[in-house]
Amino acid sequence: MLHAREDSAGAHAALSTLCRAYWYPLYAYVRRQGSSPHDAQDLTQEFFARLIEKGWLDAVARERGRFRSFLLAAMKHFLANERDKAQAQKRGGGVIWLSIDDAIAEGRYREEPIETATAEKLFERRWACTLLEQVLARLREEMVEAGKDAHFEMLKGCLAGEKPRHAEIAAQLGMTEGAVKVAVHRLRDRYRALIRAEIAQTVAHPSEIDDELRHLFAALSG
Repeated sequence: MLHAREDSAGAHAALSTLCRAYWYPLYAYVRRQGSSPHDAQDLTQEFFARLIEKGWLDAVARERGRFRSFLLAAMKHFLANERDKAQAQKRGGGVIWLSIDDAIAEGRYREEPIETATAEKLFERRWACTLLEQVLARLREEMVEAGKDAHFEMLKGCLAGEKPRHAEIAAQLGMTEGAVKVAVHRLRDRYRALIRAEIAQTVAHPSEIDDELRHLFAALSG
């Protein structure tokens, strides 16, 4: 988030990256609030357009604040002011900062558990899942670049809590069981490091990383 707020040539690109990564939790929040798929798409797109064009990120104090919490509070305020205003096609001067695929958005939303009590809880859970998806994709890219894509596919289950089948994996990858154990340990360490690095992009200060990490995993287990 701090990189996205900086007044630099890369600020727009950094913010756009965050928007593309974390649009769905807000879309799901708007849908759970009762908006139709079409209205939820329009509102989410317009929200991010305002976020970028109006400089709303300046409202977040550098010494405190999480991007997750800021976005949810800002969306609540935005919805309160926008639901009864101009039609979606008149918003934002025709500029779309964020492209949302109807089929993807609704396909994901239909898979959401109906027992999720509130839109806020759905947002928190989707934010946590999105963050982990981003991290897993980044870890996969690193392994592929290192020529270890097969290793990643065989070992990624251990990141989700699966007990590694060391002997089976060793036989398939042509490694010793000891080497597999080392590979699992290193993969888990890198996964944890990337999670912290991703969270660091969404908080204002490194001291908030551990608290945000606990919050996100609580959201996943809740």
